[in-house]
Amino acid sequence: MLDALQYQFMQNAFWAAILASISCGIIGTYVVVKRITFISGGIAHASFGGIGLGYFLQINPLYCLIPFSLLSAVGIGFISKKIKVAEDTTIGIFWSVGMAIGVIFIGLTPGYTPDLFAYLFGNILMVSQIDLVLMIFLNILIIVSVKALFKEFLAMTFDEEYATVSGLNVNAFYIFLLCLIAFTVVILIRIVGIILVIALLTIPAAIARQYTINLFKMMLLSICICLFITLAGLWLSYLFDIASGSTIILLAGTIFSISCGIKLLTKKLIS
Repeated sequence: MLDALQYQFMQNAFWAAILASISCGIIGTYVVVKRITFISGGIAHASFGGIGLGYFLQINPLYCLIPFSLLSAVGIGFISKKIKVAEDTTIGIFWSVGMAIGVIFIGLTPGYTPDLFAYLFGNILMVSQIDLVLMIFLNILIIVSVKALFKEFLAMTFDEEYATVSGLNVNAFYIFLLCLIAFTVVILIRIVGIILVIALLTIPAAIARQYTINLFKMMLLSICICLFITLAGLWLSYLFDIASGSTIILLAGTIFSISCGIKLLTKKLIS
């Protein structure tokens, strides 16, 4: 692995793994605790429209991913909370419409789109320095937002009814949380792709939740787990010359299975 770090693309991948782990560990904790995994998937797939628009305009698709992801997050949150449309229905609509928009724009784009596969299934080795700058900015935004609103998010996450009675504008904070999820999705798409983004957003946090119920400790543990998974997955994909995104997710699934086995064994020994 150290030999591979002499290459610029491997250095970029290394830093991308670190940045993705930070945002994934923080926001993934809220996703798991609040049980909004499929909303995250809906935002991720709806953002495919932004990728298609980026190709059509011949600019970096990540620049279009951000507004598409944000619009999807706000749309899902607003329609489900204000208009009272069932959440799963809203997610399905945005999921399918976003993907359809992306397909149309890609079809209208002249020429060949060689790295489209990377946006669907991820390729951490294709992360550029411009992508890293954008990821740093989004990470700072996520960390500052969560730090400033930690108590509000804590109340909303564990007891939404109590938070509402206490005078907290739950709907506004919920939509803002979805926007932070949208930013995290933008960061993770380069790592594992749209198809697999749900896994990396949930598995590290799900593992961390097995060992602590403290939200802050869960975030820290989730970051460490995600960092190990992404770096180990990157090394394995380089070693065996296989797809990086899929390797990272398979490793995450394996570690989750081992963790569940350890917890089950521990319970049996105690009982």
